Amino acid sequence: MKIIKYFLVVGLCNILLFNGITSCKKKTDDTVPVSTIGGACTSATTLASVENIQIFPADHPLNTDISGLAKDSKSDAIIANIGLTRGLKADFGSGLYEGAKIGVPFVVVCANQTKVPIIYRENGYDGNYGSESEAGPFPIPLNAPIEGSGGAQSGDSHVIAVDIDNKKLYELYNASINGSSWEASCGALFDLQTNTFRPASWTSADAAGLPIFPCLVRYDEVASGTIDHAIRFTISKSKTFKGYIHPARHLVNGTGGLSNSLPMGTRLRLRADFDVSTYPKNIQVILVAMKKYGIILADIGSDMYITGAPDERWNNDELQQLGNVKAGDFIVTQMGTVVTQ
Repeated sequence: MKIIKYFLVVGLCNILLFNGITSCKKKTDDTVPVSTIGGACTSATTLASVENIQIFPADHPLNTDISGLAKDSKSDAIIANIGLTRGLKADFGSGLYEGAKIGVPFVVVCANQTKVPIIYRENGYDGNYGSESEAGPFPIPLNAPIEGSGGAQSGDSHVIAVDIDNKKLYELYNASINGSSWEASCGALFDLQTNTFRPASWTSADAAGLPIFPCLVRYDEVASGTIDHAIRFTISKSKTFKGYIHPARHLVNGTGGLSNSLPMGTRLRLRADFDVSTYPKNIQVILVAMKKYGIILADIGSDMYITGAPDERWNNDELQQLGNVKAGDFIVTQMGTVVTQ
């Protein structure tokens, strides 16, 4: 029996290591406390553990029900400019695309996770936004996954860690590893227990100065049956206006006009009468969230791409059905004040 238990423990540790968890110890009572990379938690910790904490207060703008907001007067012109038949695209899924996991990954860490220095720099991909970044160090393990091709410098190269004990979120943009430090163009720290925001005009790991993680479509949240927050999406530069709307804090050099283009932070809402009943269960959960919380413009990119975290449990064929949902099925909710500097 002890031999069987030993192999069960070793097997569990191997599974945890595969998921980025590197501390596992057998106690004399044969229980196995699990900890994340370098940090101890009181119970088994997985990526699903983040769904057990409150991600910003319920009245945070990203968590606010916008189903009753009025339609913006420029909505029809904006949607027409996007393209009425432009379908949604899930920029996340299972498996690999061009050698990289599909989506923006994250790790879960705990209170005593080792903190790592952050070096802000420019490189061939983007500039140095260290003046609009938290200084660090951040509790982001050096083996945390980098968005892109298996850790190589590719695309936006986001790196995200959620400290579930201290309820803090750490995000890097254009990140790479330099010895025992992280290098990045920008880094942001968010207290998940407050409604505080970044200073006006500051960017973050996302162009709009928003947090990325709280707006990701995450498998475990979808599997629970409810998404309770806005969902991140992107639009091309030519359809983006050089301005932002709260809770966004930063504008981009969009080339579109205000009459038919979207400032950062614009919320689109799926029409209340859109029939979701013919879609698979997981897709229905996503679409219902789009009716209640909407999708929020967070960065320049491909039109109507929504962002999620990679997970081997996603059914890519189901996710492709989001393409049947068109821009013309949305309205732009009332914008309010657009900041232009």
